[in-house]
Amino acid sequence: MKHARKVAIGIVAVVFTVCLLANFVAPAPYAMQFRDFISAPASRHFWLGTDELGRDRWSRLLYGTRISLLLAPAAALLSTLMAVLIGGVAGYMGGWWDRIVLRVIDIFLSIPWLFLFLIVRAVLPLNTSPLESVIITFMIMGLLGWASPARVIRAGAQSLRNSDLVLHARACGCRGPRLLLMHIAPNLKPVVFAQFWISIPTFILGEASLGLIGLGVAEPLPSWGNLLRELVNPQVVTGSPYVLAPLVLLAVVVSCFQLLLPEKEFAA
Repeated sequence: MKHARKVAIGIVAVVFTVCLLANFVAPAPYAMQFRDFISAPASRHFWLGTDELGRDRWSRLLYGTRISLLLAPAAALLSTLMAVLIGGVAGYMGGWWDRIVLRVIDIFLSIPWLFLFLIVRAVLPLNTSPLESVIITFMIMGLLGWASPARVIRAGAQSLRNSDLVLHARACGCRGPRLLLMHIAPNLKPVVFAQFWISIPTFILGEASLGLIGLGVAEPLPSWGNLLRELVNPQVVTGSPYVLAPLVLLAVVVSCFQLLLPEKEFAA
């Protein structure tokens, strides 16, 4: 298992580094069209061929991977912070506030997260600029993905509230926000980190799902989601199997993220 984790770390590090250097590594800008090479096959000049607009697929894959790999952790960070604020405070305070938060969490969890993303994104304007679409996608995933980690963090805060450590701190006169910040929050770090890490592959798949149906990052800005839209056409897949590269890379990266979380943090 340790060897598999080392391999996963190496793969993620290489992919992330190459994508951060996309401006220098990519042979062409992601939106550049080569009109004389529409839907060209893979060659020495175009490693993965070109799409129906003559854009280099390899360049778009590099830029699209960078967008997706930066977007998912940002959304995971936002949702985890919300989970800590809502679930952690609810577990610490208990009483009516805890009951209300628990009911809200149950409502959010009763709706499949992907359907929830689709519903919210569908009611927002579709004719947005590429940069606005990135912000909207990030905000949707971050603001709607807090419920599941909030339930786990709430349970952790609830167990710590009645622990000997907290009872001793209260006996020493520690109360209110100081007790929460100095004694409960530090002991929740393993749980919070685990929930953050688990959320990253979830949001990677969420962005890919939104982009696949045209509700994610807007063209011409590439992401894994809109790159996968080419797979809707079976003729494209049959004629150029290199179009499967985004799908293969997506599966590899998501699998690596699943291997990177230590078992002890799952147990926490």
